[in-house]
Parts: sequence; structure tokens; C-alpha cells
Amino acid sequence: MKYPQFPNLSDNSQHLSGIALVAALSQNTALLLDENARIVWANTAFEKIAGRSLASVKGARPAEFLYGPGTDINSIRFIRRRMLQRTQFDIDLQVYNSDKHPFWVHCQCIPVGEIEGVTPGFIIIQSDISATKAAQRSLRIADSMFEQSREGILITDENNVILDANPAFSQITGYYHDEVIGQNPRILSSGRQSADYYQTLWNALLTRGYWRGEVWNRRKNGEEYLEFLSIQRVKLSDGNGYYHIASFSDITALKNHAKDLERATHYDTLTGLPNRQLASQRLEAACLHAAMQQRQLWIVSMDLDGFKAINHQHGANIGDRALRILSERLASQLPPGDIVARVGGDEFLLVIQRPRDENSCQYLLDIVRESMIINGDTLKLSASLGVTRYPEDNTDAEGLIRHADQAMYLAKEKGRNLIHQFDPLLNEHLQKRRDQLTDISRGLAQNEFELFYQPQIRLNDNALIGLEALIRWHHPERGLLLPGAFLPDVENSHLDVPLGKWVIHRALETLQGWRKQGFDDIGVSINVSATFLSDWRFLEFIAAELGRFPDLPAHLITLEVLESSALDDIHQVRQMLDCCRELGLTLALDDFGTGFSSLTYMRTLPVNMIKIDRSFVSGMLDNPNDKAIVESILFLCQRFDLNVLAEGVETPEQADMLKTLGCDGIQGFGVARPMASDTVLPWVQRWQQWQQWQQWQQWQQKNQSLTTHIAAINTAR
Repeated sequence: MKYPQFPNLSDNSQHLSGIALVAALSQNTALLLDENARIVWANTAFEKIAGRSLASVKGARPAEFLYGPGTDINSIRFIRRRMLQRTQFDIDLQVYNSDKHPFWVHCQCIPVGEIEGVTPGFIIIQSDISATKAAQRSLRIADSMFEQSREGILITDENNVILDANPAFSQITGYYHDEVIGQNPRILSSGRQSADYYQTLWNALLTRGYWRGEVWNRRKNGEEYLEFLSIQRVKLSDGNGYYHIASFSDITALKNHAKDLERATHYDTLTGLPNRQLASQRLEAACLHAAMQQRQLWIVSMDLDGFKAINHQHGANIGDRALRILSERLASQLPPGDIVARVGGDEFLLVIQRPRDENSCQYLLDIVRESMIINGDTLKLSASLGVTRYPEDNTDAEGLIRHADQAMYLAKEKGRNLIHQFDPLLNEHLQKRRDQLTDISRGLAQNEFELFYQPQIRLNDNALIGLEALIRWHHPERGLLLPGAFLPDVENSHLDVPLGKWVIHRALETLQGWRKQGFDDIGVSINVSATFLSDWRFLEFIAAELGRFPDLPAHLITLEVLESSALDDIHQVRQMLDCCRELGLTLALDDFGTGFSSLTYMRTLPVNMIKIDRSFVSGMLDNPNDKAIVESILFLCQRFDLNVLAEGVETPEQADMLKTLGCDGIQGFGVARPMASDTVLPWVQRWQQWQQWQQWQQWQQKNQSLTTHIAAINTAR
């Protein structure tokens, strides 16, 4: 017995039989197995397709490297059984190459042995059928999609004759499959689309090869339905012309639902009027139209006065009928083009394109006031109106509605049956203030504020008596800002107290730092706003701060109260200041003389010092009236036993006059500009050195004058 002669099977082989040559050169894979199903030989096609050389697989069973996770277990069992039986078989099988990539083969196995005059074994021929399997799979998928699709599918030839239709087609149209084969799809036509519509459809198919759109068709029972239709023009390679594949879905219910949803989304269910969303859209369009025609629009927010009482007294049903009647009146009595919308329970929005009266919406109030008789009861309504005008109020639709609402709320605050006009300039100012406060709040959180300090000098000996803490803002974009750039916005706002607390804490913290460096007699003055001072929590805060800095003598801390501030309750302020004096704090009345109640404050408030406002100091050399005011303040303070400090001193002449008039101290650029805290102590040291030199000079001049006087007397003798 011997094996058939194949290449490389015997080194002594000189010739190949015709069969061996076919096996060696075949595009199909050929394997020769021994009786134990181990590989003896493989052709070149096997090595190429399987990705394995003969040397690497010789002696191995094909199952050891060809089978993988996708190989059918039943097919494997079938192969093993037939090989054990040594019977011929063929089977389709999924196998894997050396890269673990699956492919399909048609496998034929032929047992050989004594009959053929060779050693027992098997010859296996495999042909690659992957492409065929893929095509079959695609056909099965396509067939499944055709049969199971929930969309109707219709196939026609190039003459638009129906060749096939799927079950969903019958479910949607009511026509059985056999009823439409050979027919033209026009049997479904509802007649709604024009000839031009269909001509456009066919032109698209001819030029682009597809068309999509909505079509009204008719079912077998005569009922019309709306479908979304997609038609594709295809040509197969068989040369049988063109085919058309149409797929469609019934969107009638969806369209009806969309209409209902559209109405629910954009219209008020009670009155049928547009709601706020639709009114905003229409207002936006009206603004564009008005801008093109250079016309004015009035946007009116209307809120019924006391409508809840009507519901409570007469019932919600009567209230609803009243709203419907009013809606009908407004819609019928306003000119075409005007917008009437219900935007809330008893709130309406009106857009007037051509106002009857250029100055008033009084006629709208008249419409509201017309009596209504419902179930024998007479109802009378009134409304509050807020009005803004476009393009004077040049913002978007939502902004216009919001501004009209703001004006309406102000009208309601004034009373009933009133109209309030929105002021864009005032609103712009308020918006800028809101933006500024937001920026200040951010700056406070980001530690962008700093205290500068301006010295205060006693006039009779030029001694430093203290420093006033003045806030500065290191704005990241605008640079260093003085108090006038931001404090007016803080006044009477929600930031008034937090900023005041920050100033006091930082000033006391800095003062304690100076004391630790040996400067024990320096005082600090801190401005306190009227809002902060009027809050009873102010005392708790001050007491807590003094507790945090127990080494600070309270008398070195001066609280300055702005005299020109509006102090609503002078008695409460007096009580607060009395408590502050009990804590040992020094109190000063700032900007004295600029308010209407200066003398009352001087007589009533328990302060230790009066600060003359800079406006009087700057003009006292040239203006007799300013000088008279300064003299009067000094005279009164002497009578009330109060210290006086003048602000805004810039020249030696001003300082000399104040000293002559009996002023105690001065503060201003003439002494020093406000400075950062880290530069204060060096300045204090220089000032104290200069003060000592000045005192020595005065002592020397005084002694020299005395010596000269004594010498003169002695000479006279």
C-alpha cells in the first residue's frame, strides 16, 4: 500500500499524475489525511486560504486549528460520525484562518484505501463559499425586512406596474396582495395632489433617483390618509430596466396629534386666545414689521383687579365665563393685526400696532369696565395696565413683555384701574446697578478690595491723631477704583452690610498689626453707612469684633456717621450710638453742614467729633459765605464741647486759617494722600521726625528771641 503521489509527499517523486496535478493547482483547498484524520499533505490553495504552511500543520487534525467559536457544533458532530463510519459526505462549514478571521467552505470528504490501492485515509476538498453565504444572508435579511416591516413597501417596474407588496401595505391600504399585483399605484390616489405635484415627483426620480415627501392617498374603504412616502429608482445588473421601490408610513394620527399638540402648546384652552409662547413669537414678527415701516408698537400687560374675589364670590365657572367674554370683547374691538393673548389666570398681553390715542391706553380700560350680565348677575371688572413702547424700548420680544409686566406691577402698587408707562432709561440705570452689584459681590469674594489710609493731623502741634480708612477696589478690568465709582450703588443694597463688615474687620486687623510693631497711639476712623448702623445686628457685630481684638483700646477706633445720610429713625440711631460709646468707641459726624438736620444731629447724637465737609473748606478763602459757615460750625462745636476736624485741606493757607479760627485738626491732600497699609508706618516715622525737628526749631527761635530781649533790656540800663 502507498499514498497517492502528491508534491512534497515523497522526496523521490519524479512525476505527477494528472489527478495529483489538478489537486496541486486547484483554487480549492485539498487535504490528504491519514486514517487517524491527521494531515499528511495540503495543497498551495489551502496554505494561502488558511494562512498556514504544510510544515506547520502536518500531523495535526484540521479540527485543531480550523474550528472556532462560530463553527456549528452539530456540524462538527456530523463530520466526526461520518469519518468514523468512513463514509463520503459533504457539508457547509464555518472555519477560521490563522488570523482568527471566519470564512465559509463547502467541504467534501472522500475516504480512500485498499480499493484505490493506497494507504487508508481521507481526501478533503474545500471550496470558499463566503461570498455566497453573505449574499444568502443579505437576501434573508432583505426578505425578513420586506415581510416584517411596519412600513408599507411597494415594488413597481419601469412602467409603474406593481410587482410586489408586503403585508404592511395591505394593513395600511386595505388591499390584499393579489388585488394590486399588475395594477398601477394610482388606484390609491385621493385626488388631493395636483398633476404638477406628481410631475415634480417624477422629475425628481428621473434626475436624482429618489423622492421623499407627504402624499394624501385613499384606502380601499374610501378613507383618506396621509403618508410619508419615499421612492427609490434602482437598476439591477440583469438588464431588465428600472424598478421603483416605494416605502411609506401612515402619519395621519401623528399629524392630527401634532395639530392638537400645536394648539395646546400655543393657545389658551379656556379662551382660545394665543398663549404667552405664541404671543412672544408674533410680537417678534410685529417688531420686525414695525421697524421696516418705522412705526411704533405698544406692548400692554393687563392684569384684572381683584379677580380672585369674583371667583370666590360667584364661583370659578362664572369667573371662567367672564374671562371668555372679556377675551371676545378685546379680540373683536381691537383692530385686525393687534395681538390679544391670555398669558395667565387673569393676565392678558396686548400688542397694539395703531393706538387710538397716542398718549394713553384709556380705551382699553373702558373695554374692561363694560358691564357683564352672567346668570342674572352684573359683573364689573377693572384692570391695571403696564405699557412699554417699541422702538423706544429697543429690546427683544421677551424683554418687551418683561418690561410691560414690570410696569403693570407698579400700576397695581399705585391702586386699581391705572396705567403705568415703562421708562427704558430708568430701567437701564437699574440694570447697570444690578450688574455693578453682581460685580462687587464677585470682587468681595475674590478679595479685590483694599483699605487705604489718610492721616489726620492736630493743628496746634502737628501731631498725628489718626488715619481714616478709605476703601479702594482693584478691578481686574477697570483698574484701581475710588469709592465714588461703586459705593453709591452699594448704598441701601443687600451688599451694604457685608461690605461694611469687611471694612471694619480689615481696619481693626490692620490697626492691631501696627500696634504689634510698636505704634501704640495710632487711631483709625471707619465710615459706617446709615443702613448698617440702623441694623440692631450692628452692635452684635461690633462687640464680636472688639472681642476678636482684645488688645485694641476702643477709644482709638472712631466710627464716622455720614451726616447727609437719610437716617429714618433718629431715636434708634441715638440709641445705637449710645451703646457704641458704652463700648468705649469714639464717634464722629462726617460731612457736617451738608444735610438739612445738621443742628438737630449736633444736639441729639452722642458724637465726640464733627468733621467739616470739604466743600466749605475749599471755598472759605475766596467765598465769605463758606468762611462764615466754617466759623459758625467751629463756634457751635466749642459751645457743645466737640472736637472739629476739617476735611479736604490742600494748601498751607487753608490750614493757617483753620488754625486761626480754632479748628482742632485737618485732613486732606495738603497733609498726605490716602496710602496703602504697608506704606503707612514709614510715612508715620518720617512725619514724627519732621514734627520733632519743627518743635526743636520753634524752641530755638523762642530761646533766641528771649536772649535778644534780655540783652536789649540790659543795654537800656
